[in-house]
Amino acid sequence: MANFEKLKAPSEGEAIKFVDAKPIVPNNPIIPFIRGDGTGVDIWPATQKVLDAAVEKAYGNTKKIKWFKIYAGDEACELYGTYQYLPKDTIEAIREYGVAIKGPLTTPIGGGIRSLNVALRQTFDLYSCVRPCRFYKGTPSPHKRPQDLDVIVYRENTEDIYMGVEWEADDPIGIALREHLNSVVIPANGKLGSRQIPEGSGIGIKPVSKKGSQRHIRKAIEHALKLEGKKRHVTLVHKGNIMKFTEGSFRDWGYELATSEFREVCITERESWILENIEKQPKLSIEENARMIDPGYDSLTPTKKESVCCEVSDVLNLIGESHGKGKWKEMVMIDDRIADSIFQQIQTRPQEYSILATLNLNGDYISDAAAAIVGGLGMAPGANIGDNAAIFEATHGTAPKHAGLDRINPGSVILSGVMMLEFLGWQEAADLITNGLSRSIEEAIVTYDLARLMEPPVKPTTCSGFADSIINKF
Repeated sequence: MANFEKLKAPSEGEAIKFVDAKPIVPNNPIIPFIRGDGTGVDIWPATQKVLDAAVEKAYGNTKKIKWFKIYAGDEACELYGTYQYLPKDTIEAIREYGVAIKGPLTTPIGGGIRSLNVALRQTFDLYSCVRPCRFYKGTPSPHKRPQDLDVIVYRENTEDIYMGVEWEADDPIGIALREHLNSVVIPANGKLGSRQIPEGSGIGIKPVSKKGSQRHIRKAIEHALKLEGKKRHVTLVHKGNIMKFTEGSFRDWGYELATSEFREVCITERESWILENIEKQPKLSIEENARMIDPGYDSLTPTKKESVCCEVSDVLNLIGESHGKGKWKEMVMIDDRIADSIFQQIQTRPQEYSILATLNLNGDYISDAAAAIVGGLGMAPGANIGDNAAIFEATHGTAPKHAGLDRINPGSVILSGVMMLEFLGWQEAADLITNGLSRSIEEAIVTYDLARLMEPPVKPTTCSGFADSIINKF
């Protein structure tokens, strides 16, 4: 049992424990919450009211969340002292109780830690950031067919440039590193020619590991296995055409995982082409099949032609029986796309995608771009999940100028609460909230951010009014 300096845990309730990376959830879990800075003062009470009402409606007295207030951000500094943005009490509470939810937090300026959100992810090794982006009927959108977008971005949380290993341009250590790279490391590579890092450059390091990539992609595939039909689809998003040994390796390690650990339930895109070709034309030769999956086949060198033919032969021999005759269509499809292409495709043909597995930076951009199509960050939930803890969070900022005015959209935290309920296995309560929120938006009972974009504009409800509307529509 954790010992707290300034906190007192609920006298009733039990902790959520993790066994083999899965939560063991009691009927009365103690769940720590961080109210959040700025508009957290408005959106957290609205969220808590909705979550409690949904749990009571779904389960009566058999299940109930025991809330435990903990502190981070500006509110923590008020209680614990200057620059105490993330006190030890908060870390110990999340470690003890396993699952937490939080509102938006201020990024410290001039002191304290780099980012509270990043610090929490790194402290608890919450390596998968999960960002669903789906459309609720009636939500205003700049897109012609926002209803076609229904994707879940799985963003790796702990590696890539967000690890924060970097030096300013005038940092003596950074200057020494640059000189060492220019004089020793780059020439020793033998493939980089006369390239040099320019004087006056800041330097950052982009680590991407096999372990980190595969544990993250594993969660994405496990999620896809819970879906049905064409939604059983994971796309590895990368910039491997340029960053071959980081982003390119992320792609390669993803395919390796899918075709080894998940071999019985996964099919790659190229494998599906090979199998479909032979299903449509049973007498198709190996070379004819190779020509169909590789349009440039006839211009390849003899060695490369042989390699493609071997690929076709291996697929037919290894999985022709287990995956052929259409069985692959029920499996999880694994493919990959270049990151900049995905920015276009989630707008031009979003219905073709389901789960996007990305590295850290790409996932940051793509999840926000997808959210913009379906109503913006006010409607974008998020979760950070590891093997021993999970934190559900608002994905937007603190918007301090709106704090205390009871006008901000609480949708992001409410929908993050829905994700939390689903994580707990409390699907009935989660569905009540989703349906209530959807009906409220469809009836134009919305906060100002959505109301002003509707055509014609409608009179907005308050933050608390939106929460009440959701509850009234259970």
